[in-house]
Amino acid sequence: MKKLTDGDYQTLKGLFSNQPYRLSNYSLPSLIAWSRTCQENRYAISEGGVFLATVAAGNPADSFMHLPVLAEGIPSPEELRAMLQRWGYRKVCFVSEDYLGKFHGEALASLFHVSEQVEYADYIYLAKDLAELKGNRYAKKRNLIHQFEREYVLRNRVVTGPLTEGEAPESLAFLEKWCELRDCDADQEENEACEKLAVIHALETIDLLDWRGILVRIDGEISAFAIMSPLTADMGVLNFEKAFPQVKGLYQFLDRECARQLFYDYQYINKESDMGIAALADSKKSYWPVEKIRSYCLTLRS
Repeated sequence: MKKLTDGDYQTLKGLFSNQPYRLSNYSLPSLIAWSRTCQENRYAISEGGVFLATVAAGNPADSFMHLPVLAEGIPSPEELRAMLQRWGYRKVCFVSEDYLGKFHGEALASLFHVSEQVEYADYIYLAKDLAELKGNRYAKKRNLIHQFEREYVLRNRVVTGPLTEGEAPESLAFLEKWCELRDCDADQEENEACEKLAVIHALETIDLLDWRGILVRIDGEISAFAIMSPLTADMGVLNFEKAFPQVKGLYQFLDRECARQLFYDYQYINKESDMGIAALADSKKSYWPVEKIRSYCLTLRS
């Protein structure tokens, strides 16, 4: 297997165009972006399929394979076992509950130990719900947006637009300011420090890897941005979303504009997992997901 890099995108793009998995980890731009962080993603093309692995820095025991992206269909448990034996790994992670629903019972249990990745369940929303925010359950969101609009939008202090390569340097400067507020460089092994590296990679490849981005300027200064990528035919992933927390209603305004301007041709928005962070879980639940997709690891039995 070779390391997954920017230069592999055009080779793999067509193979991923109909990939069937609904977990956010199977977004090709995201796999590439995260490969330059605290982990290394690798791949190989064999027999018309793409085989993927994540190598954990400094701890080979934590390395694993992903479900392969095949030309047609999804692999059986027997095929997964053969895949692991061929490539020299012990487990497949980020296996969605969709897969377990299709292949369950004694056949799967006889080959693998199944363990849930509780912190990596993805939150799924209807794009229409987040674009319109209708009903009593979204009343608090609408109120915060109205406050933001009265203070900034109605006073002509706000400009929204696409995040393209030309805005990347200024967006990187905003990211540094945001990280100073969050102290996300404090520990290079922590989630926020690793995510920062992935965001930087996404900004540097915003046009090259077919990301879609949106930014919000307040008084001419970038104060928020968001970046998404395609996943399946009807679902995209909101990979990164950053906004100055001191600006009341800005995050809610950004969320709504993401649904309207980035996901206009998708039915569903995957807002990724909460990583076991309680505050993040509360925030994601407050937008009323229509579904949570659980994630699992399958480890070979001896």
